[in-house]
Order: sequence, then C-alpha cells, then structure tokens
Amino acid sequence: MFELIANDLRSKGYSIQKDALPPRLISELLNVFASIPSEALKQAGIGRANDRQANHEIRRDEIAWIESTQGGAAAQWLEFSAQLQQHLNRSLMLGLFSFESHFAHYAPGAFYKTHLDAFKGQANRILSVVLYLNPEWGPEDGGEMILYCDRGTGTILETVKPQGGTLAVFLSEDFPHEVRPAKRHRYSIAGWYRVNTSNTLRVDPPA
Repeated sequence: MFELIANDLRSKGYSIQKDALPPRLISELLNVFASIPSEALKQAGIGRANDRQANHEIRRDEIAWIESTQGGAAAQWLEFSAQLQQHLNRSLMLGLFSFESHFAHYAPGAFYKTHLDAFKGQANRILSVVLYLNPEWGPEDGGEMILYCDRGTGTILETVKPQGGTLAVFLSEDFPHEVRPAKRHRYSIAGWYRVNTSNTLRVDPPA
C-alpha cells in the first residue's frame, strides 16, 4: 500500500486508500478517543503559534493531540506513520523530518470551510494525512471531505466519505479542502509531515 500511495503522490499529488489499517486498530483508536475526558478536548483553531485563534465561522471541530507516551493503539498509529514517512522519503526524496497528529471530533453540524494546510513557499507542512475512524458510515450521514483542484476553479477532485479505515494523503500546499457538516458524530485523525527548517536563529518544529 505504501508504494500505491507513493505512486499516486508522484502522478497526481494525492492518494485515497480504503481499508488502509486493520479494523481492529481502527476500533481501538476510536476507543482511545472515546476515553479522552471532554475537558481535555480543545476547540480547534486556525493559524500557527502566537497567531493561532479559534474561529467558529471557519471551523467547529475539537481536537486532542496524539503523543508517543500514550502507548497502545496510539503508538501503533505513530509507528504506521513513521513507516510511511520512511517509505516516502526513500521513494520520493521528500525530506520528511517530523510528524504531528491529533484526534478530531466533529459534532453533528460541525464543519471546516475550504482551506489549505500550508501556505505556498513556506517550508512547514509538506504532506497531510487523514485517517477516518467511523464505523458503518452511510451517504446520508454527510461529513465528506472535499478535495479541490488548486487552480481557483472550484473543481472537485475527490469526495471522500469518512468511513472507518479510509486514509487520505495529499500535498499540503497544493489542495484546498473542506469538511462538510455531518448528521452524526464524526471522528478522525489528522496529521502532517514537516521538513526541518531549523537555523541558528530558530528551532523547528517550534515548541
């Protein structure tokens, strides 16, 4: 599957893989998410570092960052991500250096309007990944991720149903995307691979 992802990224810049991880692991990740106390979930924001702020007009999800110290299913997810990083660096010479990810919960009606995960010309987030955790998701449930062509045309490239086990991988600078409102609670993991832009005046990634 890693080679399928690499080939897709090489040819079109994104890849959608169904049943990317075992159902048992998807279920365990969902259980980990469900065990997080509600007070530990944070309202997601926009921007980075000191410029980061909540904006309910743009996004209404809540998140919890995944740490290597969590162990169990979370550690298995991070190991999968590390193996993917290694393969893509060998196959595509992307220079991926670090990875960060968080659980994301969209309550019924929550959304994330069209956005880019990174700004062109800024060497920060290079590759985005989204793993869906929702069992038995039907077309009537909504909550699709819409991947657009980055040419200002509004052309839809992919409509991704957030079915458990589906993995979306795409170049962060190149593809505007949105999350449409769902009619039931929607659970996923969002992650980003970054390159190292450290220099004598700045440590990357920032704390």
